[in-house]
Parts: sequence; C-alpha cells; structure tokens
Amino acid sequence: MSKRVVKTCLSLALVSATSQGFASGFAINEQSVSNMGTAFAGRSSSADDASTVFGNPAGMSRIKREQISGGISLIHAKTDIDNASGSASGSNDGDMVPFIGAPMGYYVKPLDDSWSVGLGLYVPFGLVTDYERNFQGRYHGDRSEVQVITLQPTVSYRFNEQLSIGFGPTINRINGELTSAANDPLTGNDGKVEIKGDDTALGYNLGVLFEVTPQTRFGLTYHSKVDYRLKGDTKISGPGFIATSAGTYDASLELTTPESVDFSVTHELDADWTLYAGSTWTRWSRLEEIRVDNKGVQGLLTSRASSISEPQNWHDTWAHAIGAAYKLNPQWTLRAGMAVDQSPTNNTDRSPRIPTGDRTIFSLGTAWSPNADVTLDLAYSYLMEDDTHIEKDDYQSTYKNSAHGLGAQMTYRF
Repeated sequence: MSKRVVKTCLSLALVSATSQGFASGFAINEQSVSNMGTAFAGRSSSADDASTVFGNPAGMSRIKREQISGGISLIHAKTDIDNASGSASGSNDGDMVPFIGAPMGYYVKPLDDSWSVGLGLYVPFGLVTDYERNFQGRYHGDRSEVQVITLQPTVSYRFNEQLSIGFGPTINRINGELTSAANDPLTGNDGKVEIKGDDTALGYNLGVLFEVTPQTRFGLTYHSKVDYRLKGDTKISGPGFIATSAGTYDASLELTTPESVDFSVTHELDADWTLYAGSTWTRWSRLEEIRVDNKGVQGLLTSRASSISEPQNWHDTWAHAIGAAYKLNPQWTLRAGMAVDQSPTNNTDRSPRIPTGDRTIFSLGTAWSPNADVTLDLAYSYLMEDDTHIEKDDYQSTYKNSAHGLGAQMTYRF
C-alpha cells in the first residue's frame, strides 16, 4: 500500500492552524480591538468596555452605563517556503492563508451597584489554509477550514469596592472542512479525501477582579476546555487503487479545545499614563493525538481508513505581554504593546497544516471618543515568527511566517 495514501487519510484529522491568528496553536486572540492595541496586555484587568465579557466577566462591574461594542479584526498572513524537498513533485508557493476576518460583539447592562449582565459573541478558535493545487506537501494537507463561534451570556457581582467576580457559560459551535490529496500507486495520479463535520458543545468562563487601589487592579480569568464530537462525512474519490474505496462514509472526530488561564495587572501611573502586563497559560498538552473514525469503508483502504490517528504531542504554552496607554487629551488615547507567544508544536510531529513556531507581536492602537457616548478603537499588529521546520518522512521544508492585523471596534453607551 502506498504510504502517501495512509498519510493522506491521517492528515484529514488535523484541526490545527498556521500563523493567521495572533495566538498559539489554533487559538485566536482577536476578541477585542481595544485590547489588541496593547498586544492584549492587561486583557483580564483593563475592563475598558463591553469586550470585558470575554477578557474577564468580573470586569463588567466597572461598566457604569449600559453599552454595546462591536467590531472586526482583519488578518493578512504571508508565508515563504524554503529548502523544500521530498519524494513527490510539486510547487511550494506559500501564502496559503487567505485574507480573513474575526468579528466580535458584546453587550453589558448594569442592574444596580452590585449586579451586571452581559452577552458576548466572538470567535475563540479557527483556521483557514488553502495551498495551491500542485503543492509538494499536499499528501500531508491541502485545504483546511475550521471555525468555532461562541455565544456567552454573562453575569457579574461586585462584593465591595475591591472584589468582583463574573461567570458566563459558553455555547460553542464548531464547523470544519478538511481535504488532502491521495497518490494512487497503480496509476500515479492523485485522488482526493475530504471530511466535513460539526458539533455544538458547552463550556464556561470565570473571572475575578481585585482592585488593590483605585489606580491598580489585578485580573484572573479561566476559560474552560470544551469537548467536541464532530459528526459528518468522509468522501474518498480517485483512480485505480483509491477507487476501490471511493464513496461517502459517516465520520466522527473527538476534539478538545484547551483551557487557559489569563492573569494581568493594570496600573494607572497618573492621569495620562496607564501600564499593562499579563501572562496566559494554555493547556495544549491535551492534544496528544487526533483520531477519525469512519463507518462502512470498503475496498482496499478498509483496514487503513476505518479508524485513523496521527500523533500531535503538543505541549503547554505561555504567552507574555506588556503595554501602555497615553491619554493625549479627553478625545484621544494612544496605545502600544509587545507580546511573545510559544508554539505548542514540535519538530517531529509538525505538519504543513501546523507550520507554526514561537512568535513575537508588536501592536499599536488608538481610541477616539468624540463625546461621552461613543468610542472608536483602531489597532494594528505585526507578527513575526521563528523559522519553522517540517520534517516528515517524504516532505521537508522551512516555513517563514509573518502576519499583519488591523482591527476596528465601536462602543456606544446608552
């Protein structure tokens, strides 16, 4: 049996990402444009607007007026593939990530001096990769599109002037479509294996905000893991050897998105300057392997394609960020930040679907408030990534990834 046929089926299970998101693994950071301006430093302690529903539910206690925030982050990634070699022929154009956007929307309403309620809609995980048709590494990954959309109703309670807590259950919808090429050993031509699936699952976010002084506050946010069982179908098509198993089969895939803990501090140095710092730990070690189960596979691929697994062996990661904001005048605030973010992958198991390395992110942002009711936030981020190596048995290459992000968000207070 052709090893490329087996690898093709295995690669269908890879729900992973490239450099289009400014977070490790296949997580996406862009849930708040106001936080994006400081490279997400202070995300769990700033509580500047309704996006704190995600950043720290306890931060709703600092929102004194009913408000709604909404926006979008646009991400443009660039990839150069160098030193490519392997047993298959083909091209290595790179730039396999299309121009994408991550929308967000939040609502917060204070009920009294202690209680607040809120609602958030955002994208916590996702990826889109689409290689050229004749990509040399196509047997390890061709096209991937996976997205998680989360709805989060939220409540917070303020015990006193210092301590607040917040909680929000999350309703998470995941959709995925993954394809790979399959080389037929009899004809030498390529076939195609395609999988689609979706699921809805529950999780929760929990936050604590402690205001040491009116100028200094600490935030801690826990985002829970979410267990999915995607159900859909696997479609196999192609010539010769592959044709004996051609057809559409019921498929299922179990996937757990990891829990994370975000700790940050916000300190108002004076009337003009605010400083931010924060760290996020993510339990990516949950992703030890990916397994796809297909029912009813027949033909020459039966034993190989009925239950397919591929090791990932990801490790836990840390991200650290620092930032600052300067109040230029009552209408304008300027922001800047820098973050470093570890990759959860390793050289042995990394594939073209997950060509990510450790990264550094630089961000700039501004907030314009023409009056007390409206604030417009803009932010720009640049990501540069360490060179990343793919070392599969029949494909080796070096990826050089970078990305630009641009976000806009509007907040309206009632």
